[in-house]
Amino acid sequence: MSALRSLDEDIQEVLFDEAALQRRVRELAAELERDYAGLRPLLVGMLRGSVYFLSDLSRALRIPHEIDFMAIAAYGTRHAATGAVRLLKDLDEEITDRHVVLVEDIVDTGLTAAYLTRLLRARRPASLVICTLLDKRVRRIAPNLPLAYVGFEVPDRFVVGYGLDYRQLYRNLPYIGVLRDELLSPGGPP
Repeated sequence: MSALRSLDEDIQEVLFDEAALQRRVRELAAELERDYAGLRPLLVGMLRGSVYFLSDLSRALRIPHEIDFMAIAAYGTRHAATGAVRLLKDLDEEITDRHVVLVEDIVDTGLTAAYLTRLLRARRPASLVICTLLDKRVRRIAPNLPLAYVGFEVPDRFVVGYGLDYRQLYRNLPYIGVLRDELLSPGGPP
């Protein structure tokens, strides 16, 4: 990929434009406000993908809330996720007896989300649910995930933008689009 080439040229199709994303974020914020009125939830973002979504969601919320972050490294490829993960950054906040909303950019196989919910439930929060921008149900392996808030369901295609990346690129796109298939090979973007 040339340094002068636009990232937009690598997108095959835009699934959700900036206006649709912002509208849905406001709708999710309204749902959270209704469900957590008077409770001061802790929004836990998964680094790095959820940063854009969590930032916009937090700004749209009109109830008191806190944020914290976790980071994990998942093992496996995009075609064969194993569910094995390693915790890179843990929470700074104590969550015992807190209302916790795990904020994800995308849930596909659900193996990572299942790991995180087991890890967080062991800390005895008052409640724990998942708010995900994208739900790729067609790839779901892990059953019974507490997906309380879902922005959009997406097909089994490789999506980037609005925090989602491929090889650390495309996070900054203001929309969510499908990456061209030929870029997903070893000779794809650096």
